[in-house]
Amino acid sequence: MRRRFNVTGVCNPQRHYMVRLDDRLKEIKENYVDEGSYFVINKGRQYGKTTTLAALETYLENNYLVLSLDFQEIEMAKFADDVLFSQTFAKKLSRAFQFAKAEDKDRLLQVLHDFMKENAEGGLSELFECLSELCGISLRPVVLMIDEVDSASNNQVFIDFLAQLRGYYLKRDRVPIFHSVILAGVYNIKNLKLKLRAEVEHQYNSPWNIAAPFEIEMSFSAAQIALMLEEYEADYTTGADLSTVAEEIYQYTTGYPVLVSLICKCIDEKIVGSEGFETPSAAWSKEGVAKAVAGILRESSPLFESMVKQLDLYSELYAIIESILYQGRRIPYSPDEKAVSIGVMFGFLTERTGQVAIANRIFEMYLLNFFMTREAIESEVYRRGGSDRIQFIKNNRLDMELVLRKFVAHFHEIYGEQDMNFIEKYGRKFFLLYLEPIINGTGNYYMEAQTRDERRTDIIVDYLGEQFIVELKIWHGKEYNERGEKQLADYLEAYHKEKGYMISFNFNQHKEIGVKEIQACGKTIVEAVI
Repeated sequence: MRRRFNVTGVCNPQRHYMVRLDDRLKEIKENYVDEGSYFVINKGRQYGKTTTLAALETYLENNYLVLSLDFQEIEMAKFADDVLFSQTFAKKLSRAFQFAKAEDKDRLLQVLHDFMKENAEGGLSELFECLSELCGISLRPVVLMIDEVDSASNNQVFIDFLAQLRGYYLKRDRVPIFHSVILAGVYNIKNLKLKLRAEVEHQYNSPWNIAAPFEIEMSFSAAQIALMLEEYEADYTTGADLSTVAEEIYQYTTGYPVLVSLICKCIDEKIVGSEGFETPSAAWSKEGVAKAVAGILRESSPLFESMVKQLDLYSELYAIIESILYQGRRIPYSPDEKAVSIGVMFGFLTERTGQVAIANRIFEMYLLNFFMTREAIESEVYRRGGSDRIQFIKNNRLDMELVLRKFVAHFHEIYGEQDMNFIEKYGRKFFLLYLEPIINGTGNYYMEAQTRDERRTDIIVDYLGEQFIVELKIWHGKEYNERGEKQLADYLEAYHKEKGYMISFNFNQHKEIGVKEIQACGKTIVEAVI
């Protein structure tokens, strides 16, 4: 059977190309399970949590009795009261024994069956007495795994369940209970925000303060991606420079597992053999990665749908991301700030050099498209870009200098009477709105995170394999401008480019509006002054 890149469900190395998890599993076992820790794997959607748990279950089975459950399989109605939940939990646990490796599983199963038969009205207290008895007579230490644990979070029974786990954990030197408990989900149940009754305000109320902090990296490194591609290469002999491809994939994804797999799957199944990528070596390239990213951004996916849902639910998160993207705001990172913690929990935001940042380039590109689609409905500058589009594309090449000249003319026609604060706040957004319909899915663009701040943003535009470096900056005097020209020249050198582009939003009354060509450090810079 042909192995494929998988983006749905659990990955299996027999059926799928995947990053090997051996080092991760060894680290979890030695640093957490062997130590008897109770912990939670909190990561965003499709971050490999379920795949990790499935692999960990097999990895631990020679040393532990591993019982694995999925709370997503328990209907919400079963959480209505502790008696119903306890009976359901016992049934699910007995079913988990079917997949467990244990010499004494029949004897342990009998304990559960006796509970269900003799305690039909038994609640959480009786359930945990049963679990304590089971753990006490087991020949192996018992490890409990629960996936999708946050699907049950918004009810009192779940809180009481966590409280029982905590109570037994605290007295486990005297009373038998699970050796280790592993919970996995998106939401951090240590800080659950609950509305337990309609008449009660939302409150933080979770007893899960016994968890060891889970500090193992779940994203993939460029080296790990390269090792996965080596397995693909062994099967197909593409002849491509897959280490370079792996690095390029990492630059777009920062190792977010499902995004890595999406790019690889797109190249393997859609791009190889397509126009311009007739051979595998042509498809497995930087250009192939860029084309895959463009295709991914044009299609809906559960990950992007979840992102939009959360942005609509959390207006503070929406505002933070918008200000980072459009204004280059530098927001100090604090995990205790509500909107920031929500963004990090869902995987949209991260900490980078002490500042809040968009987690990866693909998210940034998607979010830019998302925000601009909403803006475009009523945007005059977007309409102008769309109507001008045909004149900018000549022989499949983008005339970026002409783009700048036309943008300057349209900007002053539409926004020339606006005050300085308005232009400083929205100027960069207007250029992106103008550019969007021009490249119109044929090209990609993204903001370079390393250079973005409230004064300066570099945009990298990729149109049919040709890259353009465009710096957007706010005028802060001649000396600052000259420094910016040198910075752009250095950046062009890093990209092996001889020409770059600069848009200066200048509020000096004596400014000379227009487009000119200058030389800086041996590079040609086309500068548009607005």
